[in-house]
Amino acid sequence: MDLNIYSVVIPVYKNEESLPELLEALRKLDLDLQGALEAVFVVDGSPDRSLEVLKRELPREPFSSRLLVLSRNFGSFAAIRAGLAEGSGPLFAVMAADLQEPPELLLRFHQILREGATDVVVGTRESREDPWPARTASRLFWWLYRTFIDSEMPPGGVDVFACTAQFKDCILSLNEANSTLVGLIFWVGFRRMVVGYRRRARSRGRSAWTLGRRMKYFFDSVFAFSDLPVRILMAAGLLSFLVSVVFALVVAVDRWVGAIPVPGYAATVVTILFFAGLNALGLGLIGSYVWRTFENTKQRPASLVLESTRFGGQRA
Repeated sequence: MDLNIYSVVIPVYKNEESLPELLEALRKLDLDLQGALEAVFVVDGSPDRSLEVLKRELPREPFSSRLLVLSRNFGSFAAIRAGLAEGSGPLFAVMAADLQEPPELLLRFHQILREGATDVVVGTRESREDPWPARTASRLFWWLYRTFIDSEMPPGGVDVFACTAQFKDCILSLNEANSTLVGLIFWVGFRRMVVGYRRRARSRGRSAWTLGRRMKYFFDSVFAFSDLPVRILMAAGLLSFLVSVVFALVVAVDRWVGAIPVPGYAATVVTILFFAGLNALGLGLIGSYVWRTFENTKQRPASLVLESTRFGGQRA
């Protein structure tokens, strides 16, 4: 292991338009690091020409790089794991290919890790230049995350981080299906530092972070790191029991005074509907945990690498 290498993992999915600007930023970062940069690109089944662009441009770049091609789209978490496993440095970082997180932040991460006072540095958004619907959705998402999953999560969330090789190896040793990288970062502990930054507006392309992906990310986080759904179900069961007792007393009184002309009709219908809905909810929550347990027993790899290429850079 070269003790001077700083391996930066970059998952690529629908980032063809931003790649020229990204490569330019990496060249500057490599100069600031005095040639210590190793860029690990992971093409995660991208349907555009991102792979073609990288194969053409990386051999010309002055910095060292690796290009991994996954057999299909496995998601950003799996792509990042594959990139971390291929990196060769003692220090690692993850950045997005759309450059909404400033590359200068990675240089600051590197300086902090080199001081040896922490094992992982996470970047949290103190402000962002995105449109207000995106800002509102992001604030709501991370508020729910902090409230129901992990109170240690910074209010602005975490999208970028850097760590030591020891921390990276610990993360990679956790072979969990349907989990989240950010959740694992906070679960494993170690010495952690939080650095704030201003998120840039997207200059090119469209975000692949759709509502469906956000919902999957949230539910994966809930079921992987919290027993909140089970506790909610228990509370709902207790509440339904108390409601049913009260309802039974009300029905008995109404029946005794003759307020219900058809004996048993109202009580039967309401009781069936209420407990049928509660039962369906319970089966859904329990089924989610059972399905995730089954997925973990398969021991399938998080991703499959179709192709791996190393480029040494043009600088002597």
